[in-house]
Formats: sequence, C-alpha cells, structure tokens
Amino acid sequence: MLDALMKIFGKKEQSGKIARDRLKVVLIHDRANISPEVMDNLKNDIIKVISNYMEINQTDMEISLANDDDSVALVANIPVARMKHDKGNH
Repeated sequence: MLDALMKIFGKKEQSGKIARDRLKVVLIHDRANISPEVMDNLKNDIIKVISNYMEINQTDMEISLANDDDSVALVANIPVARMKHDKGNH
C-alpha cells in the first residue's frame, strides 16, 4: 500500500518537475526573443552541419536555450552514433 502511494506521489512530483522545466524553456525563449520557427531552423541547420562529420540520432537530439544570469546559452545534447571517416584519406 505504501509503495502504491509513493508511486502516485512520485509521479505527481515528476510531472510537476517536467511542467516547471517546460515553463523555464518557454520563458527563456521569450526573453531571448526567439520564435519556435527560428529554433526549428537552427536545429535543422545544426543537423546539416554535424551530419557532415558524424552520424547522429536526430530523434533523441535536444537543443534549447538556457538562462545564465545576464546571458542566454545554446545547449545541445546530440547523441552521436559514429564518426564519419574523412573522404580525403580514402
């Protein structure tokens, strides 16, 4: 019974954390004055450039903006499957 209650309360806590994190992302994007379309374009451009050098997992790729005091940082989590070999060396 106690385990069931802990799971219920744990899920509420987890969903609350997710909601807070999403709100932070929205607020940071608003402060940086970047529209969702611009973020999508930025992500697509990053995918194009990085794909020249390595195979990446685009579905698990995350790109966001993080607020650090008075500045905004671009944060990218890009899972790399493997490096591509330099075509000039073959």
